[in-house]
Amino acid sequence: MSTPFYVSPQQAMADRAEYARKGIARGRSLVVIQYADGIVFVGENPSRALHKFSEIYDRIGFAAAGKYNEYENLRIGGVRYADLRGYTYDRDDVTARGLANVYAQTLGTIFSSAAEKPYEVELVVAEVGDTPEGDQIYRLPHDGSIVDEHGSVAVGGNAELISNYLDQRHEEGMTLAEALKLAVQALSRESNGTQRDIPAERLEVAVLDRTRPQQRKFKRIVGRQLSRLLDADGSATATTDDASDEDPSEEE
Repeated sequence: MSTPFYVSPQQAMADRAEYARKGIARGRSLVVIQYADGIVFVGENPSRALHKFSEIYDRIGFAAAGKYNEYENLRIGGVRYADLRGYTYDRDDVTARGLANVYAQTLGTIFSSAAEKPYEVELVVAEVGDTPEGDQIYRLPHDGSIVDEHGSVAVGGNAELISNYLDQRHEEGMTLAEALKLAVQALSRESNGTQRDIPAERLEVAVLDRTRPQQRKFKRIVGRQLSRLLDADGSATATTDDASDEDPSEEE
């Protein structure tokens, strides 16, 4: 009888982590940036049906990089958690911190289980506060750890290069147009130092806007409104509630 092949627990975890990182790296990067009136989500996504960004609850947004079917399952689970908690207790009891803890437990359990492969996803859960100081951004890697981020965060294939670029250029109090342009510039950078063009129709953009009068602060930026923001000069501002660009089908 042959001797079973032995792999140490440390090596097994390292192999699983490497597998998950390679899967995430194959996906397109995305960035989440704080600006004066909220938080903006920007990513390259040619599909108009398969979204990287979604609303979870009134003030909470969700962003993900990696395998779509895996992070879509997590998104749906987060919506169910938020709806149940808000209905059972109070809407104010649904927080990004609580949701991040739920996702961390789920991802951590899957990552440490030998019965299934680790999820090839990296998540960002963000909540907009009444003031910029109240904003919360949490990054959740494949292993279920939680990283409390401030200012900006990038996940996906080229995340390290993009994060370094954002850290050097992000400033507090930026307008939405400025934050959006910074995000597109960061996403356009290649590892060899060159920069490519990302047309507006290939961008997926959403915001959590604290100035919206509605209880739900999440809104997608599309069409003419997105083009105006990209074309605006540094001093220009644009509201996220332009009635001419409001598309009910895009609101989640």
